[in-house]
Amino acid sequence: MRPVSIWQRSPWGLLLCLLCSSCLGSPSPSTAPEKRAGSQGLRFRLAGFPRKPFEGRVEIQRAGEWGTICDDDFTLQAAHILCRELGFTEATGWTHSAKYGPGTGRIWLDNLSCSGTEQSVTECASRGWGNSDCTHDEDAGVICKDQRLPGFSDSNVIEVEQHLQVEEVRLRPAVGRGRRPLPVTEGLVEVRLPDGWSQVCDKGWSAHNSHVVCGMLGFPSEKRVNTAFYRLLAQRQQHSFGLHGVACVGTEAHLSLCSLEFYRANDTTRCPGGAPAVVSCVPGPLYAASGGQRKQQQSKPQGETRVRLKGGAHPGEGRVEVLKASTWGTVCDRKWDLQAASVVCRELGFGSAREALSGARMGQDVSKRYECANFGEQGITVGCWDLYRHDIDCQWIDITDVKPGNYILQVVINPNYEVAESDFTNNAMKCNCKYDGHRIWVHNCHIGDAFSEEANRRFERYPGQTSNQII
Repeated sequence: MRPVSIWQRSPWGLLLCLLCSSCLGSPSPSTAPEKRAGSQGLRFRLAGFPRKPFEGRVEIQRAGEWGTICDDDFTLQAAHILCRELGFTEATGWTHSAKYGPGTGRIWLDNLSCSGTEQSVTECASRGWGNSDCTHDEDAGVICKDQRLPGFSDSNVIEVEQHLQVEEVRLRPAVGRGRRPLPVTEGLVEVRLPDGWSQVCDKGWSAHNSHVVCGMLGFPSEKRVNTAFYRLLAQRQQHSFGLHGVACVGTEAHLSLCSLEFYRANDTTRCPGGAPAVVSCVPGPLYAASGGQRKQQQSKPQGETRVRLKGGAHPGEGRVEVLKASTWGTVCDRKWDLQAASVVCRELGFGSAREALSGARMGQDVSKRYECANFGEQGITVGCWDLYRHDIDCQWIDITDVKPGNYILQVVINPNYEVAESDFTNNAMKCNCKYDGHRIWVHNCHIGDAFSEEANRRFERYPGQTSNQII
């Protein structure tokens, strides 16, 4: 975003020119009449990991054979139809590039095109059953609304898990609960199973296993733990083991990808000669324990940053950019997966990647052309464009009742991140503003760090500041 320019026209008007972020509208999901429970002769299920019960890779059984759907031409409308086939009211999103892992078997549908009003997926256009040029790296998934269709008969819906699967992992502090700061970085490893939370037997537990667990919880690495202390403590407590034989390579993004075994319900001995697995993780910069520690970390000399995330609305997400020959560039998404994304996340001080996004989902390096549309007219111009057809919008600010004095001019664009942008860091600006009743001076403008503590202190110390009111 370029600094705001201000023209003084009269004491009653203040004209601002601002960058326009891209606004993409999406049609509301169509609501079809209540449909029959699935397509005749077909069965559906959600598969993959990590996922929740209402999301996953879509798999269809046809002629007794399970297969998947290619993500080519897949849309939210197709997701609506498939979610209703699965007994949910509608879809809230869909995924591509085998987000929930690649499937096996046939790819039943390719170039699936639905309007959203079809009663069955068989009514949607496609290349025909079993006719596809895709691989399972392009398997499509859906995220359904966690709300069932009234009276839906799910006899045609099969849950893929015929066995137990690890979906959630946590660390439970063994001592000093309630006094330890959050987040918890050391404790007993627990996994969520259908009967509740269970512990993991530490027989054969390795540093590779700890590395995977720490990554799942958002920590970049693991550290050694006092196992003798925890074994002594374990002798005085009752334990419920649900998992053993965990053997990770260390590069897995999720514990469910590791070799492991579940205890059977009729086991008479649990973890003989062992104890609950304990993991201690190294907190990244985001989880600095205190302000003093954070300042100490920031004061340490650091090498030149060569990887960064841009365009994300929250810490830990964004478009991957790398520095080479003093120039920042992007990374092609070909063969981009959770393993590759996890390497970047850990390099930046986070844990394993939760999702490897492709297709420029976090925006794309565009060539901007600055032009003000409807210059001088009241209000913001209608319509925003991905490639910034008009980068600067003009709007009048009414200062009719503003008394002469020194003020802070603050401008925030897209504050709730409701519109996707290539970069959110330049959406806020603060300036010192002086108004004498006839003219306006704006100086000491800040973008990017406009809301940082240091910037606020500079504004507070501004000599002659008679009002902290923000225009």
